[in-house]
Amino acid sequence: MPPRLPPLPPETTPELKPHFDFFLGTLGFTPNSVLTMQRKPKLAQALAQLNGAVMDPDGEVDLGFRRLIGHVASKVSGCLYCQAHTLLGAKNFGVSEEKLADVWTYTISPHYSERERLALDFALAAASQPNAVTDEQFAQLRQHWSDGEITEILGVIAMFAFLNRWNDTMGTPLEAAPTAVAEQVVGAQGWQAGKHGQS
Repeated sequence: MPPRLPPLPPETTPELKPHFDFFLGTLGFTPNSVLTMQRKPKLAQALAQLNGAVMDPDGEVDLGFRRLIGHVASKVSGCLYCQAHTLLGAKNFGVSEEKLADVWTYTISPHYSERERLALDFALAAASQPNAVTDEQFAQLRQHWSDGEITEILGVIAMFAFLNRWNDTMGTPLEAAPTAVAEQVVGAQGWQAGKHGQS
């Protein structure tokens, strides 16, 4: 299926180059989501700024694990584009092959700690519609994660709520690198690019 709005070449909006370069450092390419979004440069700038804050290297939560949180949130929403991107990001930030392969079965995987499982359960509940986070779950999370870490975790979930809706609605075409990683990691478990495949 072709994208509903095609990505534009990066040179379409030269003033966005610094924002495009931000993604070159984390993904190795400028994502098609941002290339589509550049039709409204302020929106692309705001996303780059939000992404920079949510994925701040000076944050408390491991950068690779933040991508896994985004992956679980994206799995809830069904956005295959963001599922692939978060797997690539997690791999780029040092998450092991074993951990990546078990992300869909984290609740029973020996590669995930209790602390990590609680955070991913929280991502699952917070990304659900309607929101499924309970007071009990939040209290349990606070026993294992600091208030600052919880703020970072929810920042990831909230940002991907925006990205999931953007990319799934637009049918954003997946780039080669995230497609290859997703096919390798969760392809055998049923992941396919779907509407995000190159036409």
